[in-house]
Amino acid sequence: MMMIYGLLPFMRQTLPYSQLMHDSSWSWANNSRVGTRPAAQFTGKGNDKITLSGELRPELTGGPVKALAFQLLADEGRAWPLIGGDGTIYGMYVIESFKTTHSDFYADGSARVIAFTLSLLRVDESLVSMFGDLQKQGSELWAKAESAAGSLSSGIAAGGFSL
Repeated sequence: MMMIYGLLPFMRQTLPYSQLMHDSSWSWANNSRVGTRPAAQFTGKGNDKITLSGELRPELTGGPVKALAFQLLADEGRAWPLIGGDGTIYGMYVIESFKTTHSDFYADGSARVIAFTLSLLRVDESLVSMFGDLQKQGSELWAKAESAAGSLSSGIAAGGFSL
């Protein structure tokens, strides 16, 4: 697997991309000053976009159905996780656009080549906000496990069994 977006995997056999472009930006506000350059102030992170492009060849890889899957995901209007095949967690992304170009046609009008460009926009604040405080989550799970173990022990003792 090359990458997965939501439940749709990018693989060489189904939906291969040949180019991945990652565009990150940062915001700066400028204030004009007399006789000198404007003063620039960092105001935070800007947009984080990923663009994937490639070709579908229906006799070898996915075809129009794979393209339709992205349109259906985009219609949901929800953010989905984007995870690289190497385990890189990119974050939560929405589909900004999905473009296809059909060419090299068969006699029935179906395309032999479907070039695509998928543009994704990151919408989570950070990986920390996406996953939350892992230490806090771990502590809460530990407390629940201890509580469940205590309930199990008292239930067994009440039944006349001993641990």
